[in-house]
Parts: sequence; structure tokens; C-alpha cells
Amino acid sequence: MSETFVNHLAHEKSPYLLQHVHNPVDWYPWGEEAFTKAKKEDKPILVSIGYSTCHWCHVMEKECFEDPAIASVMNEFVISIKIDREERPDVDKIYMTSVSAMTGSGGWPLNVFLTHDLKPFYGGTYFPPQSKWGKPAWPDLIRHIGIAWKDPKERLKIINSSDEITISLKAYLTPISAKAALDKTLAEATYQELLEQYDRENGGFGSAPKFPMPVYYFFLINYFNYSQNSEVKNLIEHSLLSMANGGIYDHLRGGFARYSTDERWHVPHFEKMLYDNAQLITIYLQAYRQTQNSELMRIAQETVDYILKEMTHPEGGFYSAEDADSLPTLDSKEKKEGAYYVWSYEEVRSLLDPSLFSLFCFRYGVNEKGNVQLDPHQEFQYLNVLYAAHTLEEAAFHFKGTIESIKNKLDQAKDILLLSRSKRARPHLDDKIITAWNGLMISALTSSYHFSKKESHLVSAQKAASFIRHALYDSQNRLLYRRWRESQRQGLGICDDYAFYIQSLIDLYEADHKKEWLALAEELTLIVNERFLDIEQGGYFMTAKDQDTSLLFRVKEDADNVEPSASSVMASNLWRLAKHLNRPDYHDLAIKTINAFSSRLKSSPLSMPSLMGILVRIFQETTILACTDEFCLRIPAYSIKESASIE
Repeated sequence: MSETFVNHLAHEKSPYLLQHVHNPVDWYPWGEEAFTKAKKEDKPILVSIGYSTCHWCHVMEKECFEDPAIASVMNEFVISIKIDREERPDVDKIYMTSVSAMTGSGGWPLNVFLTHDLKPFYGGTYFPPQSKWGKPAWPDLIRHIGIAWKDPKERLKIINSSDEITISLKAYLTPISAKAALDKTLAEATYQELLEQYDRENGGFGSAPKFPMPVYYFFLINYFNYSQNSEVKNLIEHSLLSMANGGIYDHLRGGFARYSTDERWHVPHFEKMLYDNAQLITIYLQAYRQTQNSELMRIAQETVDYILKEMTHPEGGFYSAEDADSLPTLDSKEKKEGAYYVWSYEEVRSLLDPSLFSLFCFRYGVNEKGNVQLDPHQEFQYLNVLYAAHTLEEAAFHFKGTIESIKNKLDQAKDILLLSRSKRARPHLDDKIITAWNGLMISALTSSYHFSKKESHLVSAQKAASFIRHALYDSQNRLLYRRWRESQRQGLGICDDYAFYIQSLIDLYEADHKKEWLALAEELTLIVNERFLDIEQGGYFMTAKDQDTSLLFRVKEDADNVEPSASSVMASNLWRLAKHLNRPDYHDLAIKTINAFSSRLKSSPLSMPSLMGILVRIFQETTILACTDEFCLRIPAYSIKESASIE
């Protein structure tokens, strides 16, 4: 990579885009300049999407985008656009869905090829520089697509294919609402579907790679509150403790990595994302309320401490993520995944006295040959990823001490290792501040304040909420922005940003009873309903009606993912605001929002577990009057109406 070469990303603020600014690839940001150039030079468009803390994004950059020969092929045959998926989730959603449909899988980096009217015709995720693992060599693929584009017959096939893909894509991402009867049996069906996927040995759902999936636990916690089924509570407790015992949890500082590469939660991809940790704090605290298991409280509090110490801007907002990769030593030339977090046996022995060393290795699974069992790329030879190999009770029995004395010794050992780790080269910090994710973290802090009574947590929540209001909300023009970095806001907020921030403002109002938060929540809700609401079908579009005319179409998400969909969160917001503001119209709109996805909930309840959790909460808070084709709800006392039906 030549530091002297500068492409068209030079004026961007995104850390991810700036990582690519010196690539010999002539990258453009998403926008008219790149679209016009593609038409003028008659080349197909390559859109490459990732994020700054993504391990495989770094791999492909190093192998392909930094290679002058490969870059030359890209510059010759395509117009290349780089997108930060965290800044433009609306663009990412469309093209990720298209690639998943074409290939059966998705992920980042995402590489998709478009026609001049931005319709996708081919794509994939990671591509190697030479053909391997059943994947074509990246330069060969670029050359093949570029040559096909110049052939009239082949181009016609490409155009026809892109038209067909786009028609199917639009039908999938802008679903027409269909009504379906929703009743209490749907909650049990959702639980049973989750139960079928539950890993009874290791906790969590499905097989490797395994994600925490907070939205599942949101449903389960609400379902337990409703059903009081002890089996549900046991499942939640077992799963959350299993995650916290694994290497996906940072046992020295706190905080969770994005996901585990194995079924046992042992070896993660090491990036730490704000949105994961914020949601998990809330989930662990809600589970603590149900179980009174102090370990769940400890994990939540350690994770809060991690965010406040490592991921907080001085003015109050929260940073986005920490990288998976870092330099093994301060003078290393090449970053490696997890280098900041892993330990050799000898290094641990050199830091701890013999008694602490034996205890620490027993508790956290450190051994001489390393403890990573599945290492296909040979990244962790003779290295250890810390995990809770034995419980405190087992350690106390083995070392003939009390639990309290063992805990104190382990805390001493952890402090020594943490100090040593702090001298290593830190992973890259993605220091952009995203409105939606800050909303999730503000909610987590208000929840933490409720359980811990730590005034500092409430103050941090208030400070962050004020930061978003002053730095990212243009009250005069009634616009919320998505991203702030280096004193500049950019990118109009999508519905997630409004919904998650509104949720946090309601949470904050319920914590400190300051009406300013409730007033702002109502103000933003009015904007959401004006600009994002699907008036005819119900539910909310991802982007505002006048937001970005270059998009193929406006997406209306009918599925939760790692984060809940905006429609799910808005249904909850409306239900809560109806009570606080005595707004029966908000109650009715909450019901209409659920109705918009009733057919999807009926056919595939696990596609929207967050919305199912809200529906269960509504069942719990209301009285069922009758069940015919649809179910009817008695309107609570704050409403002037007698009843409303889901219709």
C-alpha cells in the first residue's frame, strides 16, 4: 500500500472508509459522482461493504485491495464504491439481502456488482486473491465481469437478471401486509420453536458460528413474565451463564465479543460492538430480576464499567466498536486477530507468583499447549483464550480455600494481567458515535441504575441523551442525524436511530422523571410518524420518504436481527407513550403496527422475536374480551375508548 496514493475517500469521516483511503483501488463513496462515472466510462459498479472492526474485511483488504496488480484490474474493469455498513445500513440491507438470496449466505465484507441503475446481478462475501476454498480468485472474477459487460449479448443477460433479482428483492423487502389472527397460543409456539434450536449443553441457539442474539432473550424474558414457566427461566439462566463463562466474554475487563466461532462460546471473533454490549447489559439485568443470580448482575456491571471506561467520549456519547485485530507486539508489522486478548502459558507464568498462577490456570483454562481446539487458520497455536474452565466452587474445593478467598486471589491475578495487557498495542477504536446504538446504551444505563442504584450510571445516561440531542438533532429542521465524529454530524437518521433514541428517552424519563425527556420522545415520535410510517399498510420504513432517491426502493423490515427492527421498537414506544401521555391514538397505532406483521408473526414467529415479546407484554397488560377471527383487547384506563381489535 502506498501512503502517497489517495483515492476519493479522503474527505470522508468514517473510520472504515478512511482505512481504505490509501488503497491503490480508486474507491469512491456512495453517491452521484461514482454513478455518473460508471455511466460515462460504461463500466459496471462494484459496491464493497464492511465495517472498521471486521476481521475478514481486513483480510480481504490486505490480500486484494492493497495489491497494486489487483487494484489495477479493479480500476480497469469496474467503478469501485466503498460503504461503511454502520453508516448506511439502508444500502447494506438491500444488497446483503440480494447476495444472501443469490448465494445462500451473507456476511462482511460484502461485495456486490450493480448495473448503472444500481440493480444487483452478482455478489458474494470474502474473495481470495487466488482461487481456493471453492471461491474464484478476485482479480479473475473482476476481469470476467468486466469483459462480460462489454459483450452485448452477455450484457443483455446481466440486465435481464438484475431486473428479475430486483423485482424479487422488492417484493421481499417491501412486503404487503396481510392480517392473521393472533392469540395466546402464538407465544407458546414461538417458545417451542426456540426450544427446538436450543443447545442444551452449551446454551444459545443453533450451532457454530454462534451469536448472542439479544432479541431471543427479550422474547423469553417477557414470555416467562407472562407464563411463569420455570423451564423458560432455567433456559435463560443457563444460556446467559454459558455465554459469560466462554471466551466470548472478556474475563479481565468485561464486555462481549460479537460472536463465537465454535459451539462452546470459547473462541470469538474478537471485535466488541456497542450494540451487542448495550443489549446484553439490559438482558442480563432483566434475567437477574427473574433469577436473583448474582453472577448475572456481576457480568452486567462489569460490562457497564467496560463501556464507561473504554468506549465513552468525553462529551458523553458512546463509541461504536473495538477491532478484532491488533499488533502482537508494539514493534510488529502485521496485526493478528485477538492478539490483544490471548495469552501464552509462559507469559502468564512470568506475571503471577506460583500460587496465583496455578489457581488462575485452573479457573480460566490456561495450559502449556494452548487451549484452542478448533484453529483452522493456525492463528492461536500455543495461545490461550481465557474462559471459565472451572467454577469458583470447584476452585475452592481443589485449592482448599473459601470461595471468598479464592475470589480475592483471582481478582488479584486479573488485576496483574490486566495491567500487563494495558501495555500491549490496543485494537483500533471505531470512534464514530451512532445515534441508534447510543440509544441502546442509554437504555442499558437506566436499567443498570434501577438495579445497582449507582447514581453515576444515571448521570452517564443523562449526559449521553443530552449529547445526542445537542450534537445529532437539528430541532429547527426536525432532523435526527445518524453519525457524529470529530465534531461533525453526517447522514440523516434511519428509523432505527429515531426508534432506539425514543426508547431510551422513555427509559430515562421513567428513571429520573424529568419531563424534558418525555417531551423530546413525543416530538421525535411525531416526526417518525410523518416521515417513516407506512400509512396504508402499517409498520415503518427503514428510510424516510424523502431521504435518498438513489436507493432502489424503501425497505420495510419484517425481521429482527442482532438488533430489533425499528417497527418492533416503535410498537413498544407507542404502547408506552400512550400510557405516559394519555394518547389512545398511540395505543391504536401500536396495535396497527403489530397487525402489519401479523401474517409474518403467524407463519414465522422467530423472524420477529422482539415484536413477539412486545405482543406477550400486551397480552399480560390487557384483558382478552373475545377471540374470533382476531383477538380483541380491552383498552386500559388511560384511554377514552372501550375496546380495540387487532385489525
